[in-house]
Amino acid sequence: MERKTAETEIRLELDLDGDGNVGVSTGIGFFDHMLELLAYHAGLDLELDASGDLAVDQHHTVEDIGLCLGKALGEALGDKKGVRRYGWAVLPMDEALCLVALDLSGRPYLSYEVELPQRLISDFDPGCVKEFLQALANEGGITLHARGLSGENPHHILESVFKGVGRALRVAIEIDPASPQVPSTKGSL
Repeated sequence: MERKTAETEIRLELDLDGDGNVGVSTGIGFFDHMLELLAYHAGLDLELDASGDLAVDQHHTVEDIGLCLGKALGEALGDKKGVRRYGWAVLPMDEALCLVALDLSGRPYLSYEVELPQRLISDFDPGCVKEFLQALANEGGITLHARGLSGENPHHILESVFKGVGRALRVAIEIDPASPQVPSTKGSL
């Protein structure tokens, strides 16, 4: 997948049946780390090269990566025949604990309740995390809930969010051998 705008340029390759092989370069070190964690814990192979107007701020780059990843995920899932559809994780990271639940419903929705004790993390604006997840949910057709249950260290809190999204996604995209149909009584998602 490629996306080029006046603000960003993104090239992304995604394999749902991967081994967690990840290569990410966004120009935002902390965000690279979070994307690597998400893809690894989801069991995805992800190659991502992104550049953006970081002199303005990180928002455009982070959001556009969410759009691309969501779109690639949606296209790779196709009609979602045979997947488990739902995934969840309660993920600890030292003192931090996060709950993530998602549904590959085709109905985008984000509920994000994660509070952080400071504004910047290694020059990363953590406000961009909500924008990333909103873009991912919108383009991927995902209902996504993320709750920060506890934590003091902002790095650990966000790490539990990204790992939690990865783990929940891993469960949701897994093939369910007991149900080869589209996982919906309506027959489509």
